[in-house]
Amino acid sequence: MPSRLKHALADKANVVADKFDIAPGSGEVIRLPVARLYTHNDLSIEVQAVRGKRNGPTLFVSAAIHGDEINGVEIVRRLLQHPAMKNLRGTLLAIPIVNVHGFLNNSRYLPDGRDLNRSFPGSAKGSLAGRVAHTFMNDIVAHCTHGIDLHTGARHRGNLPQIRADMNNPATADMAKVFGVPAVLHSRVRDGSLREVAADINIPVITYEAGEALRFDEVAIRAGVKGVINVMRHINMLPPSRSKRSKPTPIISEESYWVRASESGILRALVPNGARVSKGDIVAMVSDPFGSKSQEITAPSDGIIIGRTYLPLVHEGEALFHIAKYSTEIDRVLSRVEAFHELHEPDTEKYPPSEVDEPPIY
Repeated sequence: MPSRLKHALADKANVVADKFDIAPGSGEVIRLPVARLYTHNDLSIEVQAVRGKRNGPTLFVSAAIHGDEINGVEIVRRLLQHPAMKNLRGTLLAIPIVNVHGFLNNSRYLPDGRDLNRSFPGSAKGSLAGRVAHTFMNDIVAHCTHGIDLHTGARHRGNLPQIRADMNNPATADMAKVFGVPAVLHSRVRDGSLREVAADINIPVITYEAGEALRFDEVAIRAGVKGVINVMRHINMLPPSRSKRSKPTPIISEESYWVRASESGILRALVPNGARVSKGDIVAMVSDPFGSKSQEITAPSDGIIIGRTYLPLVHEGEALFHIAKYSTEIDRVLSRVEAFHELHEPDTEKYPPSEVDEPPIY
């Protein structure tokens, strides 16, 4: 690593740690005030800052930007308890709940009806969403060298564990590749998203998508913790792994699309997340409540299912299956999906847990 970059990383780590008076080798919960609600209760964002004994990068790991996407909250909790944190270099800023109001109300949105992840960079004098975005961006993200944002599918939608990143940016591409999930999507940034404004100030950020809103998914949680640790090792916040197991290079999907309902009715899904589909395969049936009329839903092209609806009541035009397209090597992708699930499925015979593993959530 060039010496100028090392100094830049050290400077950013020190900015956060010194600002909040966090001594090397210690941690502290920081409360960032955002706004006052109409009840006159204060809305704030809480950050667990952990400073290593030696300088290094500053990484933020955030969850619940969408308040009903709770898998990341458990990922952050397990990350902070992980034994590897004893060897931390630099500073970790863990934010388990960014959208506190949405989290309390089981809602994706803030009370002004806005999507926080379309409200960046925000404004100190804007709407509530704008103020949360402004505080998060200026008091946390702007002081970091890297970021990982944790998400799930929306309500009644489940995502196969996947990374979304701008693969044209070498730093984000490297983080995406080492995270350790079978599906990596080249995903251009959206207007008003956290990834967009972070990219504008040269902070590489990747998004981990896994599971379903308002549900814990043990495989997704385990994979998320391991993935964050993998990234921290890659950027020299943690020592290299002692494991000799080789990590397969993910196969990048440049394009994905949603298969939508051609009729309203009752959905019978015929393929699970992670399944391979070929062009023309029947992936679902939609029928009227009496079963007198059924419509086949087919895959328009070859690919891997990386997301799907779990609600069997659908209207015409609703998104049913998210399919990632691969120009070649679909069989390799499928084998990696299967190996991924075998790796992260909890082994009930191993409990009581080791110092790293925790009892699985069912």
